[in-house]
Amino acid sequence: MKLSEIASIIGAEFQGKDIEITGMNTLKDAKADEISFVSNAKYVKDIKDTNAAAVLVSQNAATEVPSGCLALMCENPYWSVAILSKYFAPAIEDDSLSAPKIGNNSKISPKAEIANGAVIGENCTILAHVYVGANAVIGDNSVLYPSVTVYRDCKIGNDCMIHANSVIGSDGFGFATNNLGEHKKIYQNGNVVIEDDVEIGSNTSIDRAVFGSTLIKKGTRIDNLVQIGHNCEIGEYSVMVSQSGLAGSTVLGRNVVMGGQAASAGHLNIAPFSTFAARSGITRSIKEPGKTYAGFPLMDHRTWLKLQAKLAKLLK
Repeated sequence: MKLSEIASIIGAEFQGKDIEITGMNTLKDAKADEISFVSNAKYVKDIKDTNAAAVLVSQNAATEVPSGCLALMCENPYWSVAILSKYFAPAIEDDSLSAPKIGNNSKISPKAEIANGAVIGENCTILAHVYVGANAVIGDNSVLYPSVTVYRDCKIGNDCMIHANSVIGSDGFGFATNNLGEHKKIYQNGNVVIEDDVEIGSNTSIDRAVFGSTLIKKGTRIDNLVQIGHNCEIGEYSVMVSQSGLAGSTVLGRNVVMGGQAASAGHLNIAPFSTFAARSGITRSIKEPGKTYAGFPLMDHRTWLKLQAKLAKLLK
């Protein structure tokens, strides 16, 4: 899409070189043929380092856009992102793609559906009512139990096991809201990448990224009924117990353990080897590795135990 077309769609003034835009991305990752945006004041400082061809910005931030990058001024940049995201969303299925490729010795149930462009590795087992979307990739020796859904463009590594009814790559919970309180969907145009030797329990949902990838690193163990939001990153050999959840863009270091019903707010960074007892509520980043936490508000586990003991004495 031409830059002039983009400006017309969102009602922004256009002056400058009219080039072809191939996609949308973050300020950090945008290439010279992509468009980016700033909707939060704390990211204004990052505009100067972007390689994007153009940036959607409010009038106040327009002066921060570097030379060679076009500022498209919008009253509500996030709303404009939502409008444009639909134009760059890929087709759900694509009949023009080649037939799916199935590796040697893989067993595919006749009741499973493999979309065009998908690739299934060797020695895989794909059971009834599994759906593998366009351009999705399943590595060698992996097992998908009944009714697993893998949305388009998602990648699953070798030696993985995904149990019944889990969903890989559904849309993250993303929308913009205008001054009237109306909501507009932000199309989630990234994917999910699951590395080798990952096991995922039943009825778990892992949301695809808005841009880039939601990443589950090797050796991770995820229980039943777990929710992982868009653009999260789960470190190697981490463990997430049933009903735990992560809001979007949270990053776990390696060997993090989250007990049952533990949950985090979004955009947090969790140090490696952190452990969270059941029902922990994580609202801040954890910088010191190797500690155990509990409760809400979150506190050191030993402190939480002492507090529970004192409360029990008060009730006697």
